[in-house]
Amino acid sequence: MPRQNYVFTSESVSEGHPDKLCDRISDAVLDAFLAEEPEARVACETFATTNRVVVGGEVGLSDQARLTEYMGRVEEIARDCVRDIGYEQDEFHWKSIKVSNYLHQQSAHIAQGVDAAANKDEGAGDQGIMFGYATDETKEMMPAPIQYSHAILRRLAEVRKSGQEPTLRPDAKSQLSLRYENGKPAEVTSIVLSTQHESADQTSDDIRAIVEPYIREVLPSG
Repeated sequence: MPRQNYVFTSESVSEGHPDKLCDRISDAVLDAFLAEEPEARVACETFATTNRVVVGGEVGLSDQARLTEYMGRVEEIARDCVRDIGYEQDEFHWKSIKVSNYLHQQSAHIAQGVDAAANKDEGAGDQGIMFGYATDETKEMMPAPIQYSHAILRRLAEVRKSGQEPTLRPDAKSQLSLRYENGKPAEVTSIVLSTQHESADQTSDDIRAIVEPYIREVLPSG
């Protein structure tokens, strides 16, 4: 028999978290290549640190001239992502970050294994296994702990970008623990929210006063 009464914890990071920022840039590079050619091969990784973004990996298009052109757009793509997220700080600013682009053409040995032969569809040049499921715990059909953790950070991003909460900064993290009774969400037992903010003079109480109303707004009544 599966357990019906338990506490489950999930964590989410904001769009300004370094991991998420790097994913955003890699995804944007992928989108740019797929917009040019639906059969493009893209294996792109991004690394970020103080005032620097490094993009690397292998890409492939059917036309070498277009491949060179699109690889030249990577710096613009990276800066646009950082600007949209909202980084305009002394140590990480979309205008002044150094972007290093180490993308190169896909290895001929990898391409050989997945290039189409005799007009047959082939793979993309890599393998992966994913799984997932839908649940009726939320209207979004996501498990409640991760759904609410995501929703809290989305709401904080909205009020930060609108100027409603000008002291908040892009990097944040939320963690929510939910108690289940008979397999159904019953109670939030704890919430952790940490966020980057503008002033060193702001205390934990100051930050709590800013974020708590939005947390309560997001969580369902009861």
